Amino acid sequence: MSNRIVLRAGEALVAGGPPGTAAEPEVVIGELDGPVGTALATLTGDQVAGHTRVFALLNTDIMVRPITLCVSKVTVDNPRYTNILMGTVQFAIANGVLDAVREGYIPKEKANDLGIICSVWLAPTIVDVENLDHKVLFDIHRRGMTQAIRKAMSNEPTIDWLLENQDSITHKYYQMGLDGKV
Repeated sequence: MSNRIVLRAGEALVAGGPPGTAAEPEVVIGELDGPVGTALATLTGDQVAGHTRVFALLNTDIMVRPITLCVSKVTVDNPRYTNILMGTVQFAIANGVLDAVREGYIPKEKANDLGIICSVWLAPTIVDVENLDHKVLFDIHRRGMTQAIRKAMSNEPTIDWLLENQDSITHKYYQMGLDGKV
């Protein structure tokens, strides 16, 4: 069996804070000399207005390992949103990656060989929150990133769990009425 990590995918939803602070990272993780590395390099070089890709940083010149690229799911067109996303949330994601290495979800010896692409959710309404508690926002996004990585690296949920629970789970935003119409 190979120790090679070609491509793993995971997601998490962490809520519970004030409105607008929920985290819903979606990640792909894999070797830099495979499809994830190719995608990471392509995304880095193919910037799109409103969806700038940035590396997860602890500070303006301290990038984490595994190299992690943050991609916003929301079109960024507000300076306050940009500052929150590329400040508190970017910092939280970087810390979540390091927490995942510390917890053993990502093998430490693979930290220089793997890449992570993280689709980042930050509610657009965050710009309207007065007295935003950046510590709460940071903690939620940090925890979300660590959970998404854990789930990706452990292939959760398993196919057996999904098949067993498929009929008992309803999507949170499913809008079907009793008459069967949306």
